[in-house]
Amino acid sequence: MTGRVGAILLAAGLSRRMGTCKQLLPLGGTTVITRCLEGLLAGGAEEVIVVVGPQGEAVAEEARRHPVRIVRTTDPHGDMACSVRTGRAALPPTVSGVLIAPCDHPLVLPATVAGLLAAHRRDPRAIIIPSHGGRRGHPTCFPRGILDELDDTGTLRDLVRRDPGRLRHLETEDQGVVLDMDTPEDYRHIVTVWRELKVVQE
Repeated sequence: MTGRVGAILLAAGLSRRMGTCKQLLPLGGTTVITRCLEGLLAGGAEEVIVVVGPQGEAVAEEARRHPVRIVRTTDPHGDMACSVRTGRAALPPTVSGVLIAPCDHPLVLPATVAGLLAAHRRDPRAIIIPSHGGRRGHPTCFPRGILDELDDTGTLRDLVRRDPGRLRHLETEDQGVVLDMDTPEDYRHIVTVWRELKVVQE
């Protein structure tokens, strides 16, 4: 029997290539980080940990509008794995699966999150990677036991590559899983796609 499925939202990035704090950029009447959190919570993530940087008070303040826990990395230049380890330490022991969600993928749909959670419950020992058009995307769902293999020198990519037999792919129509935003051009594209999605939904 699987336990609860949580999520770690990685929001500690310094946004060097963007030139401004991308977590707080406007998107659809709110902010990028709020879009991420709304998707995770609406999709069914039961425990959401938001990892911010040492100087990320504004990001943390925005995240506090939601039922999440905020934790801080101690290294302002730490990589993704550093943030994951920080978030992992805050997860309650009842969590059996963990979505690792970068904050630069704000268009992931709640239905995709729900699909990843369902896939974890069907196959709780597998790493579940969403894809769109054959391209791997985010967020990835890791069994807690596999995520616990991440040590101080490893990366998430190491966990994925360690044993191909434990990988599962979830093909989705959600282009949000492969749309990230690192540069101003990326952000403008995200905004355009968001507007197109809203037109379709209306």
